[in-house]
Amino acid sequence: MTVGTTGNDKALTKPFLRLYALAWLFFSANAILGVIIPLRSESLGASNSQVGLIMGAYMFTCMFFRPWAGYLIHQHGPVIVLRILLIVNGLALVLYGFTGLEGFVVARVMQGICTAFFSMALQMSIIDALPDEQRAQGLSLYSLFTYMPTIVGPLVAIGIWDWGGMNAFKGVAIAIAVVTGLFGYSVPMNDDRSPVGGTIQQKGLRGAFGRLSGQRPLLVCGMLMLTVSVVFGAVTTFIPLYAEQVLYGHAGVYLMIQASVIVVCRWAYSKRIPSDGKWHARFIGAVCLLAAAGAMMLSLSQTWGPIVFYAAAVLIGIAQALLYPTLMSYLTFVLPGESRNVMIGWFIAAADLGIALGGVAMGPLADRFSYSFMYAAGAGLTVLVSIAVVMKPLPYARIP
Repeated sequence: MTVGTTGNDKALTKPFLRLYALAWLFFSANAILGVIIPLRSESLGASNSQVGLIMGAYMFTCMFFRPWAGYLIHQHGPVIVLRILLIVNGLALVLYGFTGLEGFVVARVMQGICTAFFSMALQMSIIDALPDEQRAQGLSLYSLFTYMPTIVGPLVAIGIWDWGGMNAFKGVAIAIAVVTGLFGYSVPMNDDRSPVGGTIQQKGLRGAFGRLSGQRPLLVCGMLMLTVSVVFGAVTTFIPLYAEQVLYGHAGVYLMIQASVIVVCRWAYSKRIPSDGKWHARFIGAVCLLAAAGAMMLSLSQTWGPIVFYAAAVLIGIAQALLYPTLMSYLTFVLPGESRNVMIGWFIAAADLGIALGGVAMGPLADRFSYSFMYAAGAGLTVLVSIAVVMKPLPYARIP
C-alpha cells in the first residue's frame, strides 16, 4: 500500500490524514466490542477464563498473521487485499449480533486476520513515506487515531448495553461496517505491488525467519513489548468486569480516561518520542515502571477506592502511549532493510501475543485467586522487565 507521496512529506499532510482517518474508522468497532463482549459473555454464563479466551482469540490470530502480512500484500497487491479484508471485517461485525459464545470466537478470529493485514500495511506505508526523523511521529499519530475511538467508545458501549443490549448493537455494528467499507474503498492507493516497508525479495520471508535468532534488538524489544502488553491486555479484557467490584468504579469512565491520556500523550509528545536509532534505556525503563505502578494501583483499588482506580488509568495510559512507538521507531533503524518488514511483523506479533495473554493467561489467575492478585502479578512481571531494560544496552547503529 502506498500513499502517493514522497519521502519529504510531513506526517500531518492530507494523504497521511486519510490513512489515519481510515484507521480511526476501522478500529472504532473494537472500542465498543471491548466492553460489549465481556458483558455479553458473562450474561451467557462464561467464566473469566472463557472471556479471556474469546478476547484473546483476536490478538492470537493477529500474532500469527503479522509476520506474513507484508509479504502477502507484496505478492497480491494492496488494493485487492484491503478490499477483501474490509468485506471480511464487516461480516465479522455483523456475526457478533446474531450468535453466541462460539460465534464470538469465530468473529474474533476473522477480525484478527483483517487487523493483521490492515495495520501492518498502514504502518509500513507510514514508515517508508516519512523521513527518518519523523518516523516516530507518524507511528505515534497512527496509533493515536486507532485509540481515539476508545475515548467515548466504552461509554457508548455501556449505553448500548443498558438501552437495548445485543439488539441495539446489531444496528451499530452494521453501520460501522458499511461506513468503514465505503471510506476504505474511496482511499486512493497505487497498486504497484511494491513492498510495504523496505525491499521484500522472494527470499526475504524465509531469510528473515532464519536470521531472527541473531537479531538481539528485535528479541529484546519483542520480549519487552510482550511482557508489558500482558498488563495492557488484562486491563482491556477484565476492566468491564473488575470495575463492578470497585466502589464507585465505572468501566466506561476508566477506559475513557485511559484512552484520553493515550491520545493526549501521543499528540503532545509525537515529535518528542525518540526517533534517532538510539537505545534510550532510562526512558524505556521509566515507561515500563509507569505501567507497573498502574497495575499495582489497580490491584489495590478494591481497598483504596476510586481515586486509585482512576489514577491507574492515567499511568497505564501514559505507558501505553509512549512504549510502542518508541520501540517501533528504534527497530526501523537497526533492523536490516531487506527483511525489515517481516521482522517488524514479528515485533508487532509479540505485542499482540502479550495482549492476548493478558486475557487467556491472566483469566485463570482471576478465577483461581482474584482480580487484585492478577494485576499485582502483572505489576511484578513488569518491574522485572524494566530492570532488565536498564541493565542491558542495545546497539545504536544499523545492523549490517
